[in-house]
Amino acid sequence: MHILMVTGEYPPMQGGVGAYSAALAQALNALGVQVSVLTDRRATISPDSPAYPRSYPQVDRWGWGSLGKIADRARAIAADWIHVQYQTAAFGMHPAINFGPLLWRRRGLRVAWTYHDLLVPYLFPKAGARLRRWVTERPAFSADVTIVTNEQDRRQLAGRVAVLTAIPIGSNIRGVQVSEAERRAIRTDWGYADGDLLLAYFGFLNRSKGGMTLVETLQRLVGQGRNAHLLMVGERVGASDPTNFAYLQEVEARIAEWGLAKRVYWTGRLADAKVAGALNAIDVLVMPYSDGASLRRGTLMAGLANGCAIVTTTPQTPLPDFQDGRDWLAVPPNDADATAQAVLRIADDPALAAKLRANARQRSRLYGWESIAARHLAVYGLSTGLANPSRLPDNRLL
Repeated sequence: MHILMVTGEYPPMQGGVGAYSAALAQALNALGVQVSVLTDRRATISPDSPAYPRSYPQVDRWGWGSLGKIADRARAIAADWIHVQYQTAAFGMHPAINFGPLLWRRRGLRVAWTYHDLLVPYLFPKAGARLRRWVTERPAFSADVTIVTNEQDRRQLAGRVAVLTAIPIGSNIRGVQVSEAERRAIRTDWGYADGDLLLAYFGFLNRSKGGMTLVETLQRLVGQGRNAHLLMVGERVGASDPTNFAYLQEVEARIAEWGLAKRVYWTGRLADAKVAGALNAIDVLVMPYSDGASLRRGTLMAGLANGCAIVTTTPQTPLPDFQDGRDWLAVPPNDADATAQAVLRIADDPALAAKLRANARQRSRLYGWESIAARHLAVYGLSTGLANPSRLPDNRLL
């Protein structure tokens, strides 16, 4: 079987969808599926790199002309499926890609469509919410198979889409476990002592990720006399959404206003092994999403895989596999006081911290890439006659 994966971002471009696409492509390859990737010209990984499937970085702009380019590439490589990894910002907020499944299926091509979220795109001035939602949901009604990555999106489409299945994402950073001596050495390398209360955040900043709450939480802890520090792991903003930079500037201005600059360290881009090491060395991972914790967040999954004691926000949609107080501590969104108190619960209770770390690793095992790839293989096989329809993953998220 040969899959043409289409993604608006791909390594070395920074972005969660790109990291997911690379991990899924490699996991499918390990199961014997041939994967090629059509992506943005900025994704300049060599086609011969052994770490990744063959890629075609040939799209300058994801406009209407890109649809024919995708179809031509699918035919040239005799792809069995076109599989789009969709997040609107990764495709430059242009609506053309949303109409691709209709065109491609008319040309006899099978199409799978994964929604990494159902956020509506900008179309043009005064475009109403109904029109934008219509454009966002079009692929679900024209693709052969629709995949969602989280329960909230599944509920939005359930009962309206012919073939809908939920497959969660995995960690975009491999989980490791370090010894206590290694943990201390990593902290020392970053300039932190054993007595420092080291918080961390992992991933890009945007308005949905609670950057202001994060800084306000640090300010509350320092105000209570704690020697708290914040390690901002990874790049500050991604390649896909230019509005993130404006929000970053707001966050940096607040850090300066409150005199916290010496307590906040931005690592910049790190190798995956360095990210895993940092996540193992911190005291608390704070992920204060304004829209609630969700399994579509690869950075949150990375925190689980690396055994972090996590403070995050209460999910908007229940996550049956996770429990507040067992796997993480959940707080209301945009509430720095509650977030600071949750951090202190972990900092002042070593037994609680150890329990959260152990349970985070255990939960993450439910979302391994081999399992995720196998679920995709079942989806592809249904429409190509290679699988029993009764074995198609159901509409629940694991």
